[in-house]
Amino acid sequence: MHTVAVLALDHVVAADLATPIEVFGRARLADGRRPYRTLVCAVTPQVAGDAFTIVAPHGLEALREADTIVVPGCSEQAGPPAPEVIDALRAAAAAGTRIASICAGAFTLAAAGLLDGLSATTHWVAAGRLAQMYPRVQVKPDVLYVDNGQILTSAGAAAGLDLCLHIIRRDLGSAAAADSARLSVMPLEREGGQAQFIRHAQPPVPQGSLLEPVLSWIEENLAHEVTLAQMARRGGMSERTFSRRFREQTGTTPLQWLLRARVRRAQFLLETTDHGVERVAAQAGFGSATAFRERFKRVVGVTPQSYRSAFRANAS
Repeated sequence: MHTVAVLALDHVVAADLATPIEVFGRARLADGRRPYRTLVCAVTPQVAGDAFTIVAPHGLEALREADTIVVPGCSEQAGPPAPEVIDALRAAAAAGTRIASICAGAFTLAAAGLLDGLSATTHWVAAGRLAQMYPRVQVKPDVLYVDNGQILTSAGAAAGLDLCLHIIRRDLGSAAAADSARLSVMPLEREGGQAQFIRHAQPPVPQGSLLEPVLSWIEENLAHEVTLAQMARRGGMSERTFSRRFREQTGTTPLQWLLRARVRRAQFLLETTDHGVERVAAQAGFGSATAFRERFKRVVGVTPQSYRSAFRANAS
């Protein structure tokens, strides 16, 4: 079982702390087994947030047995990390432990020197300050997360969810990650970077909403032609009303949602089958292999073949 240690420091941000606990704690393998064991650790047993206090069951020694360490962000009231925290993170990095940060947790990694010479991100509000304080860090303010292999960073709290799902997909393949994404009512792969997310931020579609059965129907019919008229009819609305409510509840258009769903289906097929690109394109509902390749690279950042090379082994 893979051990994930979540490091809770004073003034920890509640959402940043809860995200890895919930996402990794809910992850399941196909046979129902839990692939992750999650530990919350801290310098002292009692950790003071800005509006709450928690009791951490583990000390910094838990970092030594972790396969992955997640460092949540802290509010601006937090001071620099304690020397023992810096030492523990450096020791973990030297031992090859994977270390990830959520939001302002990047400042803790930077203070330990773990981001020197690497690309990294944090919440867009704090990106300039991170770059100024740690000039050896290549700050990327417009992305949701950065994966350097052993060291990973993510943007604001919602991007921490993106990062956790990305880690699950790296570890277990897209089937397990897709299940975790569905439990979180979250797309497995969001299009665009942090800047786009900031401009169009909307809450995820709530369970039980009018759109939920429509989205389920879309997922079931990705290989077929799906039109705005069909979606609106399924939702019992006019096309104009459906489009307006869809954007209100998802922050995007029905067409963009459909295209993203098709890319996610293609990712699953690339990881779990040996089907050629043309067949994957057809099964995911793209009109041609050329259109599929272009769209896939625009959303995921790599070609379908490169994606398969990177993730196919993990899916078996």
